[in-house]
Parts: sequence; structure tokens; C-alpha cells
Amino acid sequence: MGSERFYCPFKDCSALLLIDENGKDSVVIQSECPECRRLFCAKCKVAWHSGIVCEEFQKLNKDEREREDLQLIQLAKGQAWQRCPRCRIYVTRAAGCAQMVCRCGCGFCYKCGAESTNHHCKRCGT
Repeated sequence: MGSERFYCPFKDCSALLLIDENGKDSVVIQSECPECRRLFCAKCKVAWHSGIVCEEFQKLNKDEREREDLQLIQLAKGQAWQRCPRCRIYVTRAAGCAQMVCRCGCGFCYKCGAESTNHHCKRCGT
């Protein structure tokens, strides 16, 4: 068949790499560049995104894909933080009602993340 060619995702390396198309559906996606020895994701063709599956990584905006952003996403999951459905900023709730109002003015349900109107969430009935 053939091989898919791409460059190492690290700008200071850019070694030409090959993925055997026969193994394209392989479970192994974490790879090491033979030149710079850093880890990358063979499926996404980016620096290794530890702790986040490829499908979730690919849904992220381009500006959320840096290492610090991925660490924040992991922390937010662990702390069960919610994101505003309009501006996507992380919000945390200490106590009280599940209906939140973000600093952008968007009202939303902290339980399910849906935008809400008149202090009622149609998804979870709060």
C-alpha cells in the first residue's frame, strides 16, 4: 500500500516521519520521534497530549491545544468545573443554586452546562 509522510510536530526538529498505512487503525498512537526523541501523537500529528483522548483533543479550539491548556483541562475535569456555553471560560461553584451567571452575562446550568433562560434548565429541570 504505502506510507503517510509528515513532519515531526516540534518546530526545532521537523524530521520527516512515516506512518505505515497498514497500521493506520492501530491502537498504538503514542510515538517517539527517532531524531529528537520527544513523544507525539501519530493520529493527531501533534506533541503528545497526555491524559486526553484524540477525539476530545481534536474538538478543542486551536488556541486550547498547548500543554498548559491541556493541563488546565485535566485539572478542570478532576475538580468538576463547568464551562460557560457562550464564552467557554471555566467556572466553579462553591455552594448554592446550580443556575450560574457568567461574567459574560450568560446564564447556564452548572449541572449539565446548558444555557438556561428564566432560571430554568430544560435538560435537568433545575
